[in-house]
Amino acid sequence: MLQQIQHLVINYRKFTKDINLKERKNLLKNRQDAAKALSEILPMQKLKLQEWKFVAVSKGGLELASYIKAKLENEIEFLFSEPILAPHNEECEVARVTEGEEIVINENLVSAFEIKYDYIYGEAHRKHEEKILSYIYQYRKGRAFPSVKDEVVLLVDEGSESGLKFMTALKAILAQKPKAVYIAVPVIPNDVLELLEPFCDDIFFLHDIEDYVETALYYEELPRVDEEKIERILGEKR
Repeated sequence: MLQQIQHLVINYRKFTKDINLKERKNLLKNRQDAAKALSEILPMQKLKLQEWKFVAVSKGGLELASYIKAKLENEIEFLFSEPILAPHNEECEVARVTEGEEIVINENLVSAFEIKYDYIYGEAHRKHEEKILSYIYQYRKGRAFPSVKDEVVLLVDEGSESGLKFMTALKAILAQKPKAVYIAVPVIPNDVLELLEPFCDDIFFLHDIEDYVETALYYEELPRVDEEKIERILGEKR
């Protein structure tokens, strides 16, 4: 299964940046609204009794997880990752690397742009050294990501354009042999949902969207999560 995740074939979805505001599809008000709706479909009692571990895969996912967790004593972690972009194209993510240096590659894009694997692995190492390690020291005070062996993990994000964040997280988490892995995400493309389903035990979602454009379009408001909030959430007694 992990080898399948290594080299992904993801349908390339062209993201339209210049979208008329009238075409915005506000399905959710904000992350708090999304968390409330997800809490209604998540098995909250089971989540509490089995002590599921929340693992956010983005800053927005971390805030969303904190709202779902609310007053529960479940632990929240942030699995850091960074995109690897196509040469000369800062909007095209062709791969992603996690803090454990697990890499997931979009084979379609790498082939289409004739990108060499040396570039991918070189960029992955650079992003890990320059970006990810700084996040670990800033937000976790240098503490390594804890083991999830034999634990139940809930991966959380506010949305998913390509699925790469979830796939890199799944690769990292599954390597530790957890008891089970679930995903919670308010909005998700149809094709990404189908892509992720074989690799986890279940996916809890609110809206699966056929012509998915960009996550922010499905929220009335989706403000940036500042550093102080990240530090506060990760620093709370767990």
